[in-house]
Amino acid sequence: SQNSSEMPETITSRDAARFPFVASCTLLGLYLFFKIFSQEYINLLLSMYFFVLGILALSHTISPVMNRFFPANFPNKQYQLLFTQGSGESKEEIVNYEFDTKDLVCLALSSVVGVWYLLRKHWIANNLFGLAFSLNGVELLHLNNVSTGCILLGGLFIYDVFWVFGTNVMVTVAKSFEAPIKLVFPQDLLEKGLEADNFAMLGLGDIVIPGIFIALLLRFDISLKKNTHTYFYTSFVAYIFGLGLTIFIMHIFKHAQPALLYLVPACIGFPLLVALAKGEVTELFSYESSAEILPHTPRLTHFPTVSGSPASLADSMQQKLPCPRRRRQQSPSAM
Repeated sequence: SQNSSEMPETITSRDAARFPFVASCTLLGLYLFFKIFSQEYINLLLSMYFFVLGILALSHTISPVMNRFFPANFPNKQYQLLFTQGSGESKEEIVNYEFDTKDLVCLALSSVVGVWYLLRKHWIANNLFGLAFSLNGVELLHLNNVSTGCILLGGLFIYDVFWVFGTNVMVTVAKSFEAPIKLVFPQDLLEKGLEADNFAMLGLGDIVIPGIFIALLLRFDISLKKNTHTYFYTSFVAYIFGLGLTIFIMHIFKHAQPALLYLVPACIGFPLLVALAKGEVTELFSYESSAEILPHTPRLTHFPTVSGSPASLADSMQQKLPCPRRRRQQSPSAM
């Protein structure tokens, strides 16, 4: 597919039910991998992989913002990267990626962060990549209804609690894995400044999974056509509350906490209470997320199947879509 306005990946209820088992197998596989093979070589391989992926994700994330800083007379040339297989009628496109000079500037800026991450593994570079992955994840994954969201969040609630409290697997992998798959927050920032080295961690799954549920509630708000974002703001506040509670409990018990233990009840419970108060429970659970109000954006993270300029598409999207689609921003937290 070369459609630059490719739709996000829809998660069905079957996918949601399977997700915790697939995640458990992956986590256990990584744990065994770190036990069997040299941690140094694994992290070197992962560093290179996430270096490339991180640059693409960050470039895609900053592209709409950077677009505002380019002057009107900026010499913006179009380019196309085309890689095909075979010839004649059997010719098949493997990579067909269109981009422009503005995208190259974004890639260059992202590459600076990439080199900084690769050389120093600095926590700020790690967090920039982590946030880019999170935003891309929320944009790429799409829940079609609230029931599927509840199945997904409920399954991962059990997964998170089991692997953090039941075993040392989750904590071991999180500490061994030198890749931007987590946000890190220095607890000794005031004493050591930017050279801080004592970190609290928040896995990207604890951002993306509640994030796609919150994005679904925003689409539900828009579908009600009341020009209010009650469910979005409720779930957004619930997320902050859940994260705050995670930090509080972690500091009291001095033990790693599964963030989804607090985030899932908050993100499902708060909007559900609002729906009960407003008498909209039936509408909430019968709502099926439709295609027409989903954002159409290019996917830099899926570069083999993408074409289209992120910056130019962001421009045209702003002209075509009057409704605001600002995602939730994450606040710092612990694991």
